[in-house]
Amino acid sequence: MTKSAWMVLFTTLCAVPVAAPALAQEEAAKSEIPAAAPADVQSIDAIMAAVYDAISGPAGPRDWDRFRSLFVPEGRLIAVGRNREGQVGKQVMEVEDYITRADPYFSENGFFEREIARTTEHFGHIAHAFSTYESRGSADDPEPFARGINSFQLLNDGERWWVVTIYWEAEAPDLLIPDKYLP
Repeated sequence: MTKSAWMVLFTTLCAVPVAAPALAQEEAAKSEIPAAAPADVQSIDAIMAAVYDAISGPAGPRDWDRFRSLFVPEGRLIAVGRNREGQVGKQVMEVEDYITRADPYFSENGFFEREIARTTEHFGHIAHAFSTYESRGSADDPEPFARGINSFQLLNDGERWWVVTIYWEAEAPDLLIPDKYLP
């Protein structure tokens, strides 16, 4: 048997015993997530638009069940930025952590985030999208107060699209969005 044949056999044998219990656990966890509107999860375009729509609006409550319905049970939101000393760090949040942090702000402040450009890579059941965004306090603000890139990792389980991770960094004076990620 060739080395590559052994690697295929080894990988297959290692994955099969682990996959069945993991899939059963995943299905149980998915049953605890609010049901998604089919239109929100039918395509990459739809799920990304739903994420932006779910967090955007005038001051007041958001439809957090809609937001929850878009993510796998283990979904993560990860903000990257610099602290006051200029050191780069990250804030890793589960979906509920994000809701807990964002809800008080959104209750008191308008927040409208929209995608202005996207670069997508797609293979099999996975997709990655660099989604350039603009954020405004009001839908009719002439200029955004922030711009940046949301890096979406998405999964299609054969029935719908899921957000696995949204990983983002805001633009800064010394970190401008490259032209290739702008409209």
